[in-house]
Amino acid sequence: MAADPKGGHAHAPAGASGVNRRSLLGWLSGFGLLGSAVLSAFSNLIFIKPRATYGQPQRFSLGKPEEFPPGTRISMDTRRVCVVREGNKIAAISTTCTHLGCIVGVSDTGFACPCHGSRFDQDGNVTGGPAPKPLPWFKVTLAPNGEIEIDKDSEVDPGSYLTV
Repeated sequence: MAADPKGGHAHAPAGASGVNRRSLLGWLSGFGLLGSAVLSAFSNLIFIKPRATYGQPQRFSLGKPEEFPPGTRISMDTRRVCVVREGNKIAAISTTCTHLGCIVGVSDTGFACPCHGSRFDQDGNVTGGPAPKPLPWFKVTLAPNGEIEIDKDSEVDPGSYLTV
């Protein structure tokens, strides 16, 4: 290295091997930016995708048939289903209005929508109001443990009862 005539520090001549401070800081900055980009991409893949399922399961158990005495119509608003028992037969009718999705209530004549006035008979057929189609019926089965199971993903023909 040549000495600086003014008494300062000497600079390495061009072409000399070695890493100076500026190139070291450049490499470290580049490595830090690359690392943060990889970490950001990884965290986006992990955290943006939700790990929870939303809503209730579409297949659920209601209890033993003995809990539903003959002649009952029990509306379960949280499940949006009405359990109907006639003699030894059980059925499940949707309580979601086919007009705009309001929860219909059980009335003396069948079902009534409090929002827009749709009316349905005991079997869910439209008798008045803006509802375009009848209330769907859901598949009802008996689980191995003897409880009633309703599958809201499986619609059945109106009048389809499970014999218990």
